[in-house]
Amino acid sequence: MQNLSDKESVDLLVKKYNELKSEIHKVIVGQEEVVKLVLMSIFSKGHSLLVGVPGLAKTLLISTISESLGLSFKRIQFTPDLMPSDIVGSEILDESRNFKFVKGPIFANIVLADEINRTPPKTQAALLEAMQEKTVTAAGHKYELDKPFFVLATQNPIEQEGTYPLPEAQLDRFMFNIWVDYPNYEEEINIVKNTTSNVKVDLNSIITGEEIIHFQDLIRRIPVPDAVYEYAVKLVAKTRKNGDYTHPLTEKYLDWGAGPRASQYLIIGAKCHAAINGKYSPDIEDVKAVVNPILRHRIVRNYRAEAEGYSIEKILSELMNS
Repeated sequence: MQNLSDKESVDLLVKKYNELKSEIHKVIVGQEEVVKLVLMSIFSKGHSLLVGVPGLAKTLLISTISESLGLSFKRIQFTPDLMPSDIVGSEILDESRNFKFVKGPIFANIVLADEINRTPPKTQAALLEAMQEKTVTAAGHKYELDKPFFVLATQNPIEQEGTYPLPEAQLDRFMFNIWVDYPNYEEEINIVKNTTSNVKVDLNSIITGEEIIHFQDLIRRIPVPDAVYEYAVKLVAKTRKNGDYTHPLTEKYLDWGAGPRASQYLIIGAKCHAAINGKYSPDIEDVKAVVNPILRHRIVRNYRAEAEGYSIEKILSELMNS
């Protein structure tokens, strides 16, 4: 792959992306947008948070994707009594009475943080360094994580009993906040048929870790017109109060706006969205395509917005079109 030009690499990415989608849909019925966004976050070197009520196959989706990617996979079931050492690992005394670090499940290519909001913030915070720096520090020693590395987390809605809100710093580490909705009628018929019979699906590994790293580097190299940079940064600036580009809706309905990481992810997401659609450079429409999953967890509505029924999606739609 080292001998491929960037144009040829984009063409190969489109081919691999479509093959991955076909393989995943052997198991997962529907959820086209969810599958697209999870794969985009992987090619963009980002993390994803999947939000939805129980029973929508969020965990199955992630394990299916990991199998088709051919990467090492670990699942962490988050519970109220989970400790940080259960995630990153801990030191133990070996037979020679020497301390030895035993790696936790964070040491994998794909880490499924299942029901991440069911554990207290102290334990949630154990993921912060791993997600940002791709390292783990334990007992004063720093350990490099395997590459590529992704955290794909699932979360049930905050309103449900026995959950803890994710800290803002934790939320900001996720490139995408992906809403997993109910299947439509036809999709649910197919789901019931597939899951109430003896049909077993064998998945093939479509892409290697080395290829993923190659595509991640490719996304970073894709050129972006200045107008697209300006649109993305100005859109994020509209969500902040008391700024040069503050929008009237922001003053009225938002408590908090998005930070610079949002602008970075909008550009990277636009590059990846363009690439998987066979384009060699993103335009403003590619930015708009990733606005909701990137910004919906980075802005905070006030009580007035909730009382007047102004959803985050509605606010973002008006900001994009103004």
